[in-house]
Amino acid sequence: MESFSRIPSHIGIIPDGNRRWAQEKGYQKKDGYQHGITPGFQLYEILLQYGIKEATFYGFTKDNNKRAKDQREAFTNACVDAVELLSGRDANLLVIGNTNYPAFPEALKQYANHRVHFGRGLININFLVNYDWEWDLKSLMENKCLASHEISRIDLIIRWGGRHRLSGFLPAQSVYADLYIIDDYWPDFKTSHFLDALRWYQDCDVTLGG
Repeated sequence: MESFSRIPSHIGIIPDGNRRWAQEKGYQKKDGYQHGITPGFQLYEILLQYGIKEATFYGFTKDNNKRAKDQREAFTNACVDAVELLSGRDANLLVIGNTNYPAFPEALKQYANHRVHFGRGLININFLVNYDWEWDLKSLMENKCLASHEISRIDLIIRWGGRHRLSGFLPAQSVYADLYIIDDYWPDFKTSHFLDALRWYQDCDVTLGG
């Protein structure tokens, strides 16, 4: 196991490229999402090995609901399956998303917007499901706190799929995050992707504006 002098406390994960991966493999676009579940748990094990305290995974956004019905059903089912699998692991789960919107899966409402403890609770895992950054910030204005207020500031965001944007990913917590881009699609996850990101992070100038 490679050692690092600097380990980010909180890592954001944007697992992009599922549909493009599916098309290149000759599948339908919707088929890529189920192939993204196993990489998530491979990464989960690595996060534990390196003592990461918190990780936030992008599930789907309110805007993703503009996609075709079969794709919406596929990414929703993938989110539900991922949470059901995580319930058998050692993690403290927080599902963040707008439960008042019909697209929020009924099966995940029991985990929504409060932290649920599984097993030994070795890591805080946040899962953005039907997440909407405007909804999150509106809560700050109306209720004096973010809807995602339980999520800490992010140190490092890793995005697969080659896109150089946050796509509305926790705008408040991402304010000082370093962003590392991986060109490979999320279903092609490799341990080396994560290790390359940590190596890159060693030289980041973390001043938090100071």
